[in-house]
Amino acid sequence: MSATTDKQIAEILATYGEPLAGNVWRVQGTAVIYHKALERIAVQARIRFDAPVIVRAERDEAVILVTGHMPGPNGERTEWSIGEALIGVNYRVSGKQAAYVFAMAEKRAKDRVILKLAGLHGLLYSEDEADEFKTSRPDLQPARSQAARPEPAPQVEESLQESPDEEAAPMLDGASAESDLRARIDKAKSINAVTDLMLDPETQRVLAALAPGLRDEVREHAKQRLVSLGWPAKSRKAAAA
Repeated sequence: MSATTDKQIAEILATYGEPLAGNVWRVQGTAVIYHKALERIAVQARIRFDAPVIVRAERDEAVILVTGHMPGPNGERTEWSIGEALIGVNYRVSGKQAAYVFAMAEKRAKDRVILKLAGLHGLLYSEDEADEFKTSRPDLQPARSQAARPEPAPQVEESLQESPDEEAAPMLDGASAESDLRARIDKAKSINAVTDLMLDPETQRVLAALAPGLRDEVREHAKQRLVSLGWPAKSRKAAAA
């Protein structure tokens, strides 16, 4: 994704009070945004949805039509989109996980409508558009890496239990990483510098390794730094008006 596209996405997100950093990541060059971020944008933009229309209803498949409306200075805008979910084709369910084809189809349709109304359609995709998008979420990487690790041999497991210093080390490393990242955010001299820092692959790796609470605190710290550097508060107020 080019720097120009980054800038365009960041400017649009800013009008709804959302920073690029912490909300968007890349999958093979494609920009992807969290579903929860789109929900917040819908609230800020005062988007309202009509009752969904079921186009297809099968045991393993659902196709749903969603229409959304957003008020604006030149009157209300309306967009519609289709959401599809078919188990084994564009909606994978593993193990004993329950399948919710109607919920997924509606979520995809609503996310597409939000992207259209917000002016983000064609610039990025919702995480629920494809399985590879969702599984690549930065906050899921530590859990996946841990699950992929083989079970330790009994003697190794015992040695780990016998060393309290080693058990405490990850917590100390996490605190150190958080402190270092906060310091780097504080040293950033521009909005673009903060955004570039938060989108850097190494930063994403560090964030993914932090505990959820620390990760949220760092993202909030980055957002406050953006505001202090002049991140457009006026456009956020206009969007909420």
